[in-house]
Amino acid sequence: MLLLPTGYYLVGGALAVALSFPRLAFMRPAGLDPWRDFRLPLGAIPEPLRLLTSALSCAFLFMLIAAGLYGSPDPVHNPLPLTIWTLMWVGLTLVQGLLGNIWRWLDPWYAPCRAANTLLRRSEPAFDESRTSYLPALILFIAFAWFELVYIAPEDPPRLAVAVLSYWLVTFAFALMFGHDRWTRQGEFLTVFFNMIAKFGVVQPVSEGIRRIEFRLPGATVSEARPLPVSGVLFLLANLAAVSFDGFSKTFLWLGSIGINPLEFPGRSAVTVQNTLGLFGAMLALAALFAVAVRAGEALAGQRGRQSIGLLVWSIVPIALAYHFSHYLTALLVDAQAALIALSDPFAKGWNLLGLSGSHVEAGIVMGHNAAWAIWNAQAAAIVAGHILAVLIAHMFALRLYGDTRAAALSQLPLAVLMVAYTLLGLWLLSTPSAG
Repeated sequence: MLLLPTGYYLVGGALAVALSFPRLAFMRPAGLDPWRDFRLPLGAIPEPLRLLTSALSCAFLFMLIAAGLYGSPDPVHNPLPLTIWTLMWVGLTLVQGLLGNIWRWLDPWYAPCRAANTLLRRSEPAFDESRTSYLPALILFIAFAWFELVYIAPEDPPRLAVAVLSYWLVTFAFALMFGHDRWTRQGEFLTVFFNMIAKFGVVQPVSEGIRRIEFRLPGATVSEARPLPVSGVLFLLANLAAVSFDGFSKTFLWLGSIGINPLEFPGRSAVTVQNTLGLFGAMLALAALFAVAVRAGEALAGQRGRQSIGLLVWSIVPIALAYHFSHYLTALLVDAQAALIALSDPFAKGWNLLGLSGSHVEAGIVMGHNAAWAIWNAQAAAIVAGHILAVLIAHMFALRLYGDTRAAALSQLPLAVLMVAYTLLGLWLLSTPSAG
């Protein structure tokens, strides 16, 4: 891991504090209109294309599963763990948050469900989004986070292949049972998460079901988001907490607190129980802190904001996306190379599908002086920019909830403190030594 220098940490923290509170005092409702209303038409995407891209995505996924079962047992040379943990969970998350809902076209269940419904001669059940519960997605995400961050061998190709295949089959069965739209939009955690963060991207559909797209400024689409139910709030906060705990669990502070010498890390099996408790504790702690911040803001404003928790939770996402980018940037630059090399020979048969077999990962892409300087600047800039967008979104929703500028500003003070603390935590995690 390429540690962020202390100077960047201090400057980033100071900027986060300096840019938070003045915006609360001077931002007026009309000041948000140019950001919220800017739209630039980009054309249309043929809806039948989704069937093709979904079918290709499904075929690609099953090829990866086969590679996990029958390819190289080395995670560094097998495309399954590199694609799942690097290209999908890191890379695609960033693309969703920056660009828009690419996952809608990569969904590996859409085409199989459409084919099954055609064979069974039945139509897709209607989905009422106003009655959505995200409890199934929350449970499945917690299991996924535990597998990724705590399980002793999440990168072992055969074990990961069995896990991915099992998850695809279970999701397919539930999608047939309840309907593809209903299950994937409230029960399948990847689709739920990707749909949520895609609202921050700059390419957005003009309306649901119509694939005309337009360019919007980052985060502007969130202004039209519905309040999340409690299960949705917990789901989103659990995602944010898991990413933060991923960084925190490798720090000397955490390892020392659980009696592990960080310079002689014994492996995941020695910290399974501690990390399990730590992961769940991080999720509960963030949920409690967020609820306290929102309720304290309501007390300062002198009124109860209707659906305030369900709306204001969207404001935490930009900080988490910025930390996701900064935390995984160096790993993405290195491991994405390894993924492409492995995909060139997925079954270790001597193939050269992409012309990259025999190539080597260029670690110098992140370790050179100029590269390191560029990465540090990108990390610090992303953290500060995410913080500014978070404050902007929080204030926008506060104005919607309370109507009055003064009440909105007062209501945001506790949440602004939480945002500054969350931003400082992200910067500290990037600058502190880590192990494991």
